[in-house]
Amino acid sequence: MKTAIWLYFFMFVAFFDLHAQYPILTPFALSLGAAPSFIGLIMGMYSLTHLPGNLIAGFGVDKYGSKLFIVFSLIVAGIVLIFQSRVEDPWQLLMIRSISGFVLAFLSPACLAMLAKIATDSVHQSKLMAGNGLVHTLASVISPAAGAYLVAQFGFTASFTLLGWVLIITGLISIPWLKEPRGAIADDTSRHTAEERLPSASKSADSKPETIAPLIPDAASPSIPWLFYAVPLALSCSQGILFFELPLMKTAQNSLLTSGLFFSLISLGALVSLSMFFLNRIPPIQRTVAGSLILSVLFFGLAIQWPLPLYVTLFLIGMAKGIIFPSLATMLAAITSSNRYGRVFSLLSIAYSIGAFIGPMVAGQWRNFVSPYFIAFFILMCALTLLPFRLLRPASA
Repeated sequence: MKTAIWLYFFMFVAFFDLHAQYPILTPFALSLGAAPSFIGLIMGMYSLTHLPGNLIAGFGVDKYGSKLFIVFSLIVAGIVLIFQSRVEDPWQLLMIRSISGFVLAFLSPACLAMLAKIATDSVHQSKLMAGNGLVHTLASVISPAAGAYLVAQFGFTASFTLLGWVLIITGLISIPWLKEPRGAIADDTSRHTAEERLPSASKSADSKPETIAPLIPDAASPSIPWLFYAVPLALSCSQGILFFELPLMKTAQNSLLTSGLFFSLISLGALVSLSMFFLNRIPPIQRTVAGSLILSVLFFGLAIQWPLPLYVTLFLIGMAKGIIFPSLATMLAAITSSNRYGRVFSLLSIAYSIGAFIGPMVAGQWRNFVSPYFIAFFILMCALTLLPFRLLRPASA
């Protein structure tokens, strides 16, 4: 459990630094002379360079463990952020953000794989994934407003430098305190080997399906339908559109603090739903579908400018995200063997990266012709339509 606590702490700092940049990155790019379409390219390129990093992390985490990639990602991302504080034109910012996207691509698969290996059964696994979402959300509640406040007080250069040093120090601290859960892997493998040797009658009499750990032996691990990844792709795409549009709204352009509060409001909504621990007992496939459907309706409401106040809509969007993100990770962990966690979660991160690349790019190019929020609604509904319910039903059991 100590490993999980330390991992949550390091993840909190990393996510804090990452989300602190959301409300200030667009104004920073505007101050360098970037057009809105080029800002979409900057935000999209950050996600596009996630792809090679996710692919490397997928096989690297399974072979070398998670700790190496977590430490590397934190330290190098901090160094890159310090360089970002000294850029002088939009093209330099595009290059720096591209490097940052590649480096941070290792962090999420490594953290999720380590959390999944720590788990002892399906309920514990679901709680750890919910804890990951809770830590992520706690950081994102505070950091946007904190980032906007830092820039208002000290300027862009000092703020990016400070955030960079925080990441570097966190990476150095993680070296002695973060432990690789190797024993958990070995114990799980031996347990499943012993279970396979038991007679079937004995198994049915003594074991309870709902409490058996879902860490499936590699030979019995079912293949995950590719259409499953359409949901995280659409979710990330809609989030990229929202993060691109919020700082450009008239109410947000008048004040950096207002923009930061908008982002914090979304995270606060996610925090509320993540605090509802009884949701962990609902099958993840049902949580994913319900959350995605609610999210698509909310984006449609933004597209038609419905009378519901903006702050209420943003809060509800955050609640929907707080339901979907942990359920996706739980579903993958439940139908995947422990020695394939790195590859599976890297594919999940790749889907997030592709969606985060498409979202800002589409919003920047088409915002003068159609509401980007309608595009988010359309993509989410298409992903729900393509979701292979029948093949994923065993994961929700």
